[in-house]
Amino acid sequence: MSLTKCLRCHPRGGRVSALPLIGTPVRSDNTNADRTYRRIVNAWCSYDWANSAFATSIIAALFPPFYRSLVTGAGLPEQNATAYWGYTTATGLLVMAVLSPLLGAIADHTGGKKRYMAFFLGVGVLATAAFVTIGGGQWRFASFLYIAAAIGFAGSILFYESLLPHVATRGDIDQVSTRGYALGYIGGGVLLVINALWVARPEWFGMPDVGFAVRASFLSVALWWGFFSVPFFRRVPEPPVVRPADSGRPDSGRPVIGEGFARLSRTFHEIKRYRQLLLFLVGFWVYSDAIGTMIRMATAYGDEIGIGLVHMVTALIVTQFVGVPATFAFGALSKRASAKPTILVTLVGFTALSIGAYFMRTAVHFYILAGTFGIFQGGCASLSRSLYGSMVPKERTGEFFGFFSASAKFAGIVGSIAFGVASQLTGTSRASIIVLVVFFIAGAIILSRVDVDEGRRAAGEGAPARG
Repeated sequence: MSLTKCLRCHPRGGRVSALPLIGTPVRSDNTNADRTYRRIVNAWCSYDWANSAFATSIIAALFPPFYRSLVTGAGLPEQNATAYWGYTTATGLLVMAVLSPLLGAIADHTGGKKRYMAFFLGVGVLATAAFVTIGGGQWRFASFLYIAAAIGFAGSILFYESLLPHVATRGDIDQVSTRGYALGYIGGGVLLVINALWVARPEWFGMPDVGFAVRASFLSVALWWGFFSVPFFRRVPEPPVVRPADSGRPDSGRPVIGEGFARLSRTFHEIKRYRQLLLFLVGFWVYSDAIGTMIRMATAYGDEIGIGLVHMVTALIVTQFVGVPATFAFGALSKRASAKPTILVTLVGFTALSIGAYFMRTAVHFYILAGTFGIFQGGCASLSRSLYGSMVPKERTGEFFGFFSASAKFAGIVGSIAFGVASQLTGTSRASIIVLVVFFIAGAIILSRVDVDEGRRAAGEGAPARG
């Protein structure tokens, strides 16, 4: 994450209507199996619609400037505000980077990916709702709550994405993934428009001031995220668990956490069997670092150089709605040219975008860069997860998507810390943008060396874990 039809919700339970799935063959007899498949795919995609409210309104738009105001309001130097925001985001990413592979392995062993996802969703929603209690100057409390919310967000995404290879058939995994991202752009964009109106004209909505409107926006994200998650939990089935008895290995009798560590250890030892998957992960780690850093630091950087909040939020709305047709366009391109070369095209675009960001000075520049980012981000991210999913053995999606999640989180840590250190040492974040250019080029070079066909053959063979 345009659509031929907008996502619609049933008024009595949030049920998502079955929309035609781009790229999915539908037989003329319109069998129950066809309808069931479409409903499951639509429900899976609906979680992109739900969680994108946090990604847009919280991570990208409103929380970074809000956090900076808390730091400066506490009497700390201006340059510390961006630095502390970078360190806060890095901390949340580090926690999930460490936990993700273990959580995925435990979920594969015990089943219940949806149950684990619900737990993290609950943590994220409650922490986000608690943002309304943050008072002036309470930047440490704000850091704690944001880290909790970010962990909830990232944990729910881990288990959500691990279900993609189970939900989509092998032939349309790219289209299912890109459709989810496109819906995410719309969902996040719709709420961001509402939040932007609240912040720009609070008096229109009976709100006393901008500060009240920002806090109301935080609460709206929590409610949106929780409510629109309902279709996913109602319709997406839990995949079967491959138990030790099914795989020919004796049951170890270890506690769940112990078995999780054991499975994780086996995966570390056997990942060399999935050489192409591992090579892809390294490339993804590199270019995802740059993309994640752009998302998390854009408004903090814009605020630092004097671009107004209304301009930045409006520019991010442009990003959301440019991203919808662009994501579908890249999904269609991947059907002709396959996923890997399509991702490489987006990385070339991101490299040019990073060079332009170094010279950004005005709100007009921010609008141009935000729109350009929207063109490439959805296609790159959606095709990256579907390409990875196509090279993952289905019986071990939890632990392998745990590694995928860890790669993304570790990636964001490096970029966030780079921004923080650059801000404190030089008084500006501009110099750290050069690192993004290097990361995009390096990531593209590594990705170009991935043999996707070999990776998919290895996944199809299963390479089952040994006891």
